[in-house]
Amino acid sequence: MNRRKKIKQILTKKAKKANAKNQHSNKPRYISRAEREKMALAAESADVEAVTESEEV
Repeated sequence: MNRRKKIKQILTKKAKKANAKNQHSNKPRYISRAEREKMALAAESADVEAVTESEEV
């Protein structure tokens, strides 16, 4: 019985790992502080450009 139990444990553990790999989380991808700052600067510069273009027209 111990041999069967051990084999069953191994197989269930393997199945759980495979199942966990297939699950996708709804959690957003991590963005580092430096990347967030770059994105904020890019968005800010794009806003400034859009405002200056609308003033020229």
